[in-house]
Amino acid sequence: MKIDYPTLSKTIASLCEGEADEIALMATFVCELHHSDDRFDWTGFYRVTEPEMLKIGPYQGGHGCLQIPFSRGVCGAAARTGEVQLVPDVDAFSGHIACASSTRSELVLPVWNRQGRLLGVLDIDSDQPDAFTETDAGELKVILRDTFEAVA
Repeated sequence: MKIDYPTLSKTIASLCEGEADEIALMATFVCELHHSDDRFDWTGFYRVTEPEMLKIGPYQGGHGCLQIPFSRGVCGAAARTGEVQLVPDVDAFSGHIACASSTRSELVLPVWNRQGRLLGVLDIDSDQPDAFTETDAGELKVILRDTFEAVA
């Protein structure tokens, strides 16, 4: 099963219409995303809860790390730089945090509210090497923007 981005976008927009609570949006978003593609082994959000610190938010899959400093790992790099992190081989990423030993590749996208404040990051792990593409990153970036623009 490969992700159908137009359908995913419409489904998330429909489910989230009128909602401005970031946790409710994250929970709904991650549930729909996780079940849309069999490449996704772990799918979840890490939220900015204090300066330079991410804490686990809504997710699907096995247990995740509870906290990730901005200074560590792929999620920290996305939060620190504000840039998408597309990692085809997590073993080659210096400072990768292995929350699950099965993770082979990872895609992490920063999540912003409408004022440009970093809410957190969307973390997608796969047990397949080189599972993600620039297309995945681009499509998800747009769906995230459209979903979280309601958050103040």
